[in-house]
Amino acid sequence: MEVLLPEAQKQAAPEPLKDAPKSSTRERSLFSVLPSIVVGLVIAAVAGLSIWYLVRGQPLLVQGEVDATQFDMAARVDGRVAEIPVVRGQDVPANAVLVKIDNPETLAQKNQALAAEVVAEAQLAHINAGTRAEEIAARKAAQDRAEAAEVLAQKTYDRVKPLAEHGNAPIARLDQATDTLHESQRAVDQAKSAYEEAVNGYTKEEREIAAATVKKAAADITAVQAIIDQMVVYAPVAAQVYQRNVEPGEYVSPGVPLITLIDLNDMWIHFDLREDLVRTLKVGDRFDVRIPALNDRKITVEVRLIATKGEYASWRATRATGDFDLRTFSIRAYPVENVPGLRPGMSAYLDWQTR
Repeated sequence: MEVLLPEAQKQAAPEPLKDAPKSSTRERSLFSVLPSIVVGLVIAAVAGLSIWYLVRGQPLLVQGEVDATQFDMAARVDGRVAEIPVVRGQDVPANAVLVKIDNPETLAQKNQALAAEVVAEAQLAHINAGTRAEEIAARKAAQDRAEAAEVLAQKTYDRVKPLAEHGNAPIARLDQATDTLHESQRAVDQAKSAYEEAVNGYTKEEREIAAATVKKAAADITAVQAIIDQMVVYAPVAAQVYQRNVEPGEYVSPGVPLITLIDLNDMWIHFDLREDLVRTLKVGDRFDVRIPALNDRKITVEVRLIATKGEYASWRATRATGDFDLRTFSIRAYPVENVPGLRPGMSAYLDWQTR
């Protein structure tokens, strides 16, 4: 049975069969636009990140190295290494024995110098004591004998001369008597001089020469002892043994490094920086550096030295105008506080933007 409705009710009644197709169409259109939106967002994000990376400043990480004062200990004498009482890595105090050198020839020279000093001192004592009384008496007796011989020669000459003049004696006998008289006179003069020398003793100049000889002998001993003292090499300061360059029994020459020491109380961090970075740095500046060997520990250092490195053949302008080669400066930054475990050779990193 069919019910007839008024025309107004027909127009107000819903039409479900016609609205359902329209909703499905909108959903399908939304799903089709969504990938384009996602792609657009991804492209915008990539573009934004690219611009951010291009605009932001690039981080500058400067690498340095821990360094310390080194001492290359050498001897001033040659010889064989007798003993090395230290090992590598050992902490030694100041004046500790590092190396002992054996040189028998130098020790023999010292013994010779000591003997020469004894002789010189004995000679000086002999001169200062003067002539002995026995020697003076002996020279006086020699003078008396010479004078007696002169008297005898004079008497002989006086007897022979008149005889020869009258022809009663040969001329040769007179000549012999004359020569004997002259010899006896010269002997008397010599004996008198010897006696006076014994009585007067040694001269001032002879005493000065003897004293100078003693001083020279003492100076020779000092010189040899100085060489002997160099046969033992001592540590100048409290330090750590870094290297042993020789072993016992080896022959060494003067000036050859035997032991290398490092002073752990005088350590710094060395950086090599371009001059365009150094212009913002000055002595006294402090900043933090990171030490990877100490679990990335940060330590504060202070700049105490800014020095240009040597000029090399490669440092030349590459263009007449515009860019030029930049020189390198050596920077020394010392730790503000003592850092346990810090050793030469460790790397240090500095973030230049955050210093």
